Amino acid sequence: MPTDALVNVNGESVQALEILFLTTVLMLLPSLIVMMTSFTRYVVVFSFLRNAMGTQQTPPNMVLVGMALILTLFTMSPTLAAINEEAFVPYQEEEISQEEFFDRAQVPLKRFMAHHIELQSMELYCNMSGVNAPATEEEVPQLPLTVIIPAFVTSELKQAFILGFLLYVPFMLIDMVVASTLMSMGMVMLPPSMISTPFKLLLFILLDGWQLLFETLAQGFGLG
Repeated sequence: MPTDALVNVNGESVQALEILFLTTVLMLLPSLIVMMTSFTRYVVVFSFLRNAMGTQQTPPNMVLVGMALILTLFTMSPTLAAINEEAFVPYQEEEISQEEFFDRAQVPLKRFMAHHIELQSMELYCNMSGVNAPATEEEVPQLPLTVIIPAFVTSELKQAFILGFLLYVPFMLIDMVVASTLMSMGMVMLPPSMISTPFKLLLFILLDGWQLLFETLAQGFGLG
């Protein structure tokens, strides 16, 4: 076979592999966003807030997911910049192989997740996988992703539920005050939520709740 034909065949094979790789990444992208970024904490806290306020489907799920995605992009921008500089640019310039690209791209993500993993979660999954638990935070990125990702998600869910509890407390107190007031007035048939919901909305507006919540969540990831 002529040399030119071999070059064309090899070029087509490389392009096919790159297309297959990009397709696989796009299929896994939603799972990667949920499991390896701050998205989980944001969307869970927003869901707790909506339930605590008793506003049913307001804001709708699309709005909550959109806000969580925007905040996730804002939070993960330093990590994405590091991935682009350390892995994507050298790979695009054909300075490193695809395997080395994966190895380099993992490092910034591991550093981000390691900073927000609780020690108990890390020890749990290290024991389950038979891996020695790291002694310091600097050693956490050396662990495989199969250990870091579940430990990170577990820690994020714990933090999200703690924040959700703290959000529930003031709104629950308003519900209790309204319910006891209605019972003392003999208005048992009137649903307490019909009276308490406007007061909860008023409290949230007066405190500038969205800005306060966004600021608190961002500070939880070392921003602001």
